[in-house]
Amino acid sequence: MKSKMMKMAAVTGAALLTMFSLAGCGSNGASGNADVSSTVESSVQANNTVESSTQEESSTQEESSSVQEAETELSGTILMVGSTSMEKLANALAESFMAEYPGVTVNAEFVGSSAGVEAVNNGTADIGNSSRNLKDEEKEAGAVENIVAIDGIAVCVDPANTVTGLTKQQLTDIYTGAITNWSEVGGNDSPIIVVGREAGSGTRGAFEEILGVEDACAYANELDSTGAVMAKVASTPGAIGYVSLDAVDDSVVALALEGVEPTVENIKSGNYFLSRPFVMATKGEISEQSELVQAWFDYVLGEEGQSVAQTVGLITVN
Repeated sequence: MKSKMMKMAAVTGAALLTMFSLAGCGSNGASGNADVSSTVESSVQANNTVESSTQEESSTQEESSSVQEAETELSGTILMVGSTSMEKLANALAESFMAEYPGVTVNAEFVGSSAGVEAVNNGTADIGNSSRNLKDEEKEAGAVENIVAIDGIAVCVDPANTVTGLTKQQLTDIYTGAITNWSEVGGNDSPIIVVGREAGSGTRGAFEEILGVEDACAYANELDSTGAVMAKVASTPGAIGYVSLDAVDDSVVALALEGVEPTVENIKSGNYFLSRPFVMATKGEISEQSELVQAWFDYVLGEEGQSVAQTVGLITVN
């Protein structure tokens, strides 16, 4: 800006010097006066151009400064309470958001979906995390369902298995031990080896919750990672297991459920039943929340937040 002002002063000075020089040549009469007038006019125009440019530059700098100050000034604490299945997503988003806004603290408590929605409705939490759709009574109490990601689960068998799909009831019966041989669901006469995740796994919790078989599964193997389940199913004739959809590769075959293939498109459309929404409930609409909570949702539902959701194996909502 300093250089702009110096330039403006130089232009003005040059114009005045020219004007005085021409005025000294009085013998030129009207022609001289016209030249002086023209020179002064050009000087004024140049001066106005420099001044306008300086003002625009100043305005741009002020706007940029305002944006930077707004980001820096965002501060306070957000409390999330709820679903244990959303722990990985919530922690990853909190870490990423706090790195973006150092003045903000995001705390998360994992006590279950129902407790989370209750907390947001009674005003003891800013956000209630729920790994299911909200119930009518929860909505009537004021909670608003904000879906931030989708959890999709694929049911896999070994590549040699001739079964390509199951109904929900057949899948339930297999995991509870009511069906123990593949011949009972149209396959070869071979025993079914039921593989699942360890107790406390978010994927196991989701799978059992959706099927309604919590604490009722007859597992032959309970493994502690997605990779271990994939490897076991791929190498064991007659095995069946469940994994996050994004983990499926060519070493196993993902079964259709109720005739619907496990694809991102089918999950987003709601046609594939073995999936669930990850909800961050608020008391009232997002637009009614504090500036800090609104900034949180802008981030979570934006490109960066959805990228975090993908990183932890979830399906984005955008």
